[in-house]
Amino acid sequence: MPAYWIARSTVSDADAYGDYARRARHIIKAHGGEFLVRGGALTVLEGSDRPRAVLIRFPSADAARACYDSAEYQEALALAKGAAERDVCIVEGI
Repeated sequence: MPAYWIARSTVSDADAYGDYARRARHIIKAHGGEFLVRGGALTVLEGSDRPRAVLIRFPSADAARACYDSAEYQEALALAKGAAERDVCIVEGI
């Protein structure tokens, strides 16, 4: 069953976060991830105001978690530390 990686971010350093995003995109695709939403207009109806949203479909929750836990992704993620506040979760689809 598919799973979805949902990330919402408030970016404070666009250059550093852009470096992370460029590297992460290739790693995510190599793990079977397909971007469904990456940025774009966002309207917050409830909850915290994080102006950037990303939605990625993976073939399974295991694939999504393996991507996140991979050494390559963690290395890319280090570029985002201090460049953004993020909320990230993986949710199983139906």
